[in-house]
Amino acid sequence: MNTSRAILVGCLLGLGALSGCARAPGPTVAELRAHSSKDPSEYIIGSGDTLSVFVYQAPELSEGGVAVRPDGRISIPLVQDIRAAGFTPPQLAKRIAARLKKYVKDPNVTVIVRSFVGPFDRQIRVVGQATTPEAIPYRDGMTLLDVMVATHGLTKFAAGNSAFVIRRLPGGKTEKIHVRLDSLLNHGNMSQNLPMRPGDTLVIPETWF
Repeated sequence: MNTSRAILVGCLLGLGALSGCARAPGPTVAELRAHSSKDPSEYIIGSGDTLSVFVYQAPELSEGGVAVRPDGRISIPLVQDIRAAGFTPPQLAKRIAARLKKYVKDPNVTVIVRSFVGPFDRQIRVVGQATTPEAIPYRDGMTLLDVMVATHGLTKFAAGNSAFVIRRLPGGKTEKIHVRLDSLLNHGNMSQNLPMRPGDTLVIPETWF
């Protein structure tokens, strides 16, 4: 067993442990497309994001580029070590305003995300035979094709039509969704263009010669 195959087997074993007992076949890609939520997801701040914090009529309290630290916190003038990760920008703005009330009358705070990574549990992970396997920040409306463009397609060893997505479901369960990447990428079969969800993992096996 070569190194890449050993890594893929390890990933599959880990994912299998999450999924527990075998489940009945899941819905088709077409069914998932038809029932995909059209409501846009609010952005959740994550470690590694860069924020701008503006306090109206108080430029001395504003910061144009605040990095969210690995511990998920930020610091700005008069507000030290406030938790940012896990909150939406409006939620964080309210939390900062509440802290500033001790120093500023009726503070008006705006938080803008300048560059983003997002929380780890909302990232799309790609393992196996992608050209550049990696974790990708989830974006509203992201599809399987977007993920493949971000990871620069398949390697020559990829079994694209044997790929599958592991999706977390409510209650800690997981679902395995088979996707035909060769059909999507090489033949333009857009019925395989699965709408992605935060936290999905795309597994691309190696072909067996």
